Amino acid sequence: MTIKAVLFDFSGTLFRIESTASWLRAALDATGLALADGEFGRAVAGLDEVGALPGGSTHPVEVPAHLAGLMAVRDVDAERHRAAYTGLAREVPLPDDRLYDALYERHMAPEAWRPYPDALDVLTALRGRGIPVGVVSNIGWDLRPVFVEHGLDPYIGTYVMSYRHGVQKPDPRLFTAACEGLGVAPADTLMVGDDRHSDAGAADIGCAVHFVDHLPVTQRPDGLRPLLDLL
Repeated sequence: MTIKAVLFDFSGTLFRIESTASWLRAALDATGLALADGEFGRAVAGLDEVGALPGGSTHPVEVPAHLAGLMAVRDVDAERHRAAYTGLAREVPLPDDRLYDALYERHMAPEAWRPYPDALDVLTALRGRGIPVGVVSNIGWDLRPVFVEHGLDPYIGTYVMSYRHGVQKPDPRLFTAACEGLGVAPADTLMVGDDRHSDAGAADIGCAVHFVDHLPVTQRPDGLRPLLDLL
C-alpha cells in the first residue's frame, strides 16, 4: 500500500490541552476570582474526576447518568458540546456561576493547547515528501485558530470538524469528506489518531489506521515520528 495522504485527529494526537490546574487558574484570572489553596486543589480534583476538561482525560470517566445521553452526542453541534461540558463542570461546586462559562471559553483559547514536540517535524517531513495532510476531529468549535497560533496551519490541507457536519466519528462520512477535500482515495490514505473506537472508523472506508497514545505533551516527545517509517 502506498500512502498518498495522511489524516490526523486533533486532541491527543497533534495537540494536547493544558492541565486541569492551569485551566482552572486561567478561568479564575479571567473572572477576577480566587480560591484558597485547599479549595483550589479540591476543585481541580473534582473537575478531573468528572472529566470536565475537554480533551484532558487519559482514563475512562464515569459520566453522571443525567448527562450520559448528551455526552454521547456532544460533538454533533456547538450547542450540545457546550451544554455537555459545562454540565460536567457544574457537577463540581465552584464559588461563582461565571466560572463555568469561563472554563468552557478557556478550553477553546489557542493558548490552552500545545502541539506535541514532534508535530511540526512530522508535518514538515510529510510536506517534503509531497504528502497532503488533513485534520478530522470530533469537536464542537472551530479549532483552526489553534493551528494558526502555533504555526501548524500552513501544513493542513483540509479540516473536517464534526460539529459542522452534524455527525461524529466513527461515522465514515467525516473521513470521506477529508479524503475528498485532499483529492485522494481512502485506500491511499492513513488516519492517525488516539481513539481506538472513533478513529478506527476510517478503516470502514478503506483507510489504513495508526494509533498514538493520548498522553501529556511532556510524556510523549516522539509518538508521531514512527508513522514516517510507515510511509
